[in-house]
Amino acid sequence: MRITDLPLPTGPAVLEALPVLERALAGGAPIRPVPADDAPAADGSGGPGAGPAADRSDDTDLPDDLAVVVGTSGSTGDPKLAMLGAAALAASAAATHDRLGGPGQWLLALPTHHVAGLQVLARSVHAGTTPIALDPAGMTPFDLVQGAAAMTGERRYTSLVPTQLTRLLDDPLGVEALRRFDAVLVGGAASPPDLLERARERSVRVVTTYGMSETCGGCVYAGRPLDGVQVATDDEGRLLLGGPVVAHGYLGRPELTAASFRTAPDGTRWFATDDLGEVGEHDGRTTVQVLGRADDLITTGGLKLAPRLLEEATLAHVPAVTQALAVGVPDPEWGQAVTLVVVTSPGGPPPGRVPADGVEQIREMLRPHLPGHALPRRVLVVDALPSRGPGKPDRAAARELVASA
Repeated sequence: MRITDLPLPTGPAVLEALPVLERALAGGAPIRPVPADDAPAADGSGGPGAGPAADRSDDTDLPDDLAVVVGTSGSTGDPKLAMLGAAALAASAAATHDRLGGPGQWLLALPTHHVAGLQVLARSVHAGTTPIALDPAGMTPFDLVQGAAAMTGERRYTSLVPTQLTRLLDDPLGVEALRRFDAVLVGGAASPPDLLERARERSVRVVTTYGMSETCGGCVYAGRPLDGVQVATDDEGRLLLGGPVVAHGYLGRPELTAASFRTAPDGTRWFATDDLGEVGEHDGRTTVQVLGRADDLITTGGLKLAPRLLEEATLAHVPAVTQALAVGVPDPEWGQAVTLVVVTSPGGPPPGRVPADGVEQIREMLRPHLPGHALPRRVLVVDALPSRGPGKPDRAAARELVASA
């Protein structure tokens, strides 16, 4: 069988898919993980954009070291299948362990059809350890306690999304379990600064990560590229990622591969992200600050706003808000009206549009911390923020919620 599905485990268990991944990384038959709901199916069919243009059944001209074909989350509305080579996965795993202090045993708390979950398996293969697997859909703090207790490695690691970290920090059992790990990687979406501060105050060793399917997952840890990873920006401020962790391209999509990937004269593969960022230097080391997706920028009154600035300020300075998502909605006067979609703590405002006087109160709370054009003009309270994958906010769905409200 050329393509094998990875099962999604339930309960603390040894993942039976490890032998399959080991063969793929050793140059055997490549595998394609079970797709996410918004990604194409394993045979290349289904998902948004399915049809003749989405036919990925042609396996000609595949890279020699192809190990895994993993679906992106389709944030642009056009899901793609990234071709990851065995060398790229091995380089990513080795660089991760080097940064964290050495190989160790991993706890799997993310779906294996997402690159972050898949990388837990690849790192386990690299370290020669057996991961402990939990059901990512229903993981409770007690589950994490059990999983951590079952680990026998000298060093212990796990990878989470911000939503999972938030829930675990709200429970004493979760905090106690998190403290047992030598590092807790947090990625998939931006982590609010107050969330990271809460974790560190509770002696949880959190490490923020930035990356995507096209770079074998996280390749920038705590604002610093992993060893071997290069970062630059283009004339528009988009982040460019290069090095041995970059994918070969997209399966069956040569036009998209040509648009997003290139190989430099020295042989380095580069991937052009859809994220804006800044690259600098501190103490002789490269530093990276991610500002947000280029297509998420809000243009209001002729001025541009990176949503993350408003989201982080809201979480830090508006007491009742526990989650925040900033979007721009069409407005005849401003072009786009800056709008907040928020989740509030128990006892906060009920779901629905916040009246004008409430919006003004929020604006006053934020005014000392943001420029005038970044202050929200509308606020919508919801029970839960829309998501397009583990820890990934769905801004298009949020705009639809605002319109329907």
